[in-house]
Amino acid sequence: MDWVTALPPEGDRSFNAFLVLADRYKKTPMFIPCQRDENAMDTAIMIWNRAISHTGLFQNITSYRDPKFIQPYGQISITCL
Repeated sequence: MDWVTALPPEGDRSFNAFLVLADRYKKTPMFIPCQRDENAMDTAIMIWNRAISHTGLFQNITSYRDPKFIQPYGQISITCL
């Protein structure tokens, strides 16, 4: 799980980032358009609504690059998934 940020806004919803989820077993990425300033709870909701509804629950989620998931609130929201 990683973010591609600092993209120019596109369309009426003005997304400026992508959340990238990669399935290491199927070798397929999923790109979810989002805002750069999404918090941990928004990200957990996006993953639930956009990814888990299509693929099922993940065996594990690895995110080591973004400080928002180091905070306890981020850990709790991801654990609730």
